[in-house]
Amino acid sequence: MKKFLAVLLIIGLIVTSGFAGGQSEEGTIKIGAIFAVTGGASFLGAPEAKTTEMVVEEINAAGGINGQQIELIIKDSAANPEKAISFAKQLIEEDQVVAIIGPSTSGETMQIKDLCESYKVPLVAAAAAEAIVDPVASYVFKTPQKDSYVAKWIFSTMQSMGIKRIGVVAANTGFGNAGKGQLEKYASDFGIEIVIAETYDKAATDLTALLTKLKAKNVEAVVNWSIVPAQSIVPKNMKQLGMEEPLFQSHGFGNIKYVEAAGEAAEGIIFPAGRLLVAEKLPEGHPQKEILVAYKTAYESNYGEDVSTFGGHAYDAIMLVIEAIKNADSLDRNDIRDALESISGFPGTGGVFSFSATDHNGLGMDSLEMLTVKNGQFDFLQ
Repeated sequence: MKKFLAVLLIIGLIVTSGFAGGQSEEGTIKIGAIFAVTGGASFLGAPEAKTTEMVVEEINAAGGINGQQIELIIKDSAANPEKAISFAKQLIEEDQVVAIIGPSTSGETMQIKDLCESYKVPLVAAAAAEAIVDPVASYVFKTPQKDSYVAKWIFSTMQSMGIKRIGVVAANTGFGNAGKGQLEKYASDFGIEIVIAETYDKAATDLTALLTKLKAKNVEAVVNWSIVPAQSIVPKNMKQLGMEEPLFQSHGFGNIKYVEAAGEAAEGIIFPAGRLLVAEKLPEGHPQKEILVAYKTAYESNYGEDVSTFGGHAYDAIMLVIEAIKNADSLDRNDIRDALESISGFPGTGGVFSFSATDHNGLGMDSLEMLTVKNGQFDFLQ
């Protein structure tokens, strides 16, 4: 934990001076968070909530931001868009937060995006769909890598493997539909033909019938774009059907619990993700390694469970908001938004962030690595 705190100090996130251009205001700095801590998307929201609480606890113990303590207000949406809307209104109108981080899922985020925009409240989402920031909305940012980058990484890898005919399955959710759209948009650029593309209910517990359709089309690989529970069901059903084609998953696969749930059927799954899952294997001097290893070590020692990319998305979101608050002229939401948009060269778990007026994701293609499951663990794809 001391190493984690040391890294926070090194990158300048804990300070006790006044705001640039003004003095610290009285009271706490209220930051809201909406995460799916429970329910079907808890593999996402639970580590996000734990991460945010850990970071805020450490920063407050070290003196807070500009001499003020952070008051973190977490709401559990259970991945329900209606709850997310209600909580967002509560955080904005009643709690008077200066910014919101989350939600965990793309569907929720798309539901509250316009709300935050209309209230002029900075939102830094932990959800992945590219539509969250494309087109750019003035007050809305996100930390996971863009869907289009993930699709291109998948297709580039397939191209190198000589794969040309594929089948796509995706959950009928905001995240799944957005990913399916990106796959369909870019496949032909890489000489890939999607011979069949199907969607399924996010609560499905058996996808044998759907995968049988893909098997009948003699596909050379399968892409699944979803979150729980299908990320573990698809590989198990493929194995049961005797399908030996490579299985590619989206960047939503970045939690070892999915591997554990799929068992031996997870072996060989290929997916793009940030470098958090392979932090210790990065070369010394890599611009992300110190912060990745520090966060991973702190999280795992605090909670006794493996780190996930989802917790990393929340880590990046809270750190970016804190950096913006530190650099803003005041605690006014507009000043914090302006400070967010001015962040450049900021190392996080998902990559090195550089926002601009035309880019509220701030990450490039180089923020991703192609990973695989090897002996039940995540590793670089060789």
